[in-house]
Amino acid sequence: MRSFYGGTYIGKERLASSNIYHPVRLEYYKTEETKNFKTAYGIEVIKTEYKDTQVNVENKIINQITYEENVIEEILKQFKIGEITPAVTEEMLEEILKIC
Repeated sequence: MRSFYGGTYIGKERLASSNIYHPVRLEYYKTEETKNFKTAYGIEVIKTEYKDTQVNVENKIINQITYEENVIEEILKQFKIGEITPAVTEEMLEEILKIC
């Protein structure tokens, strides 16, 4: 099961300095798996690029990160603030878990 945590829209004007000339939407989801009466939490990050003639969608799912819901909520909060994309999800997760 997954539930929507939050999203961010980045306009092409803001991305132009990175040579990206189309808007991007980032969405963050909390995933849940229950086994043996324990719930493991994970994340899904979805990036949607709205190019002139097409829409590209990329996602990354990492399940069973923690059994503590407050930890996954903090991770998702940091991902949203930092506008983390699927391409760097694993690397950023490792950094955040060092802090938590």
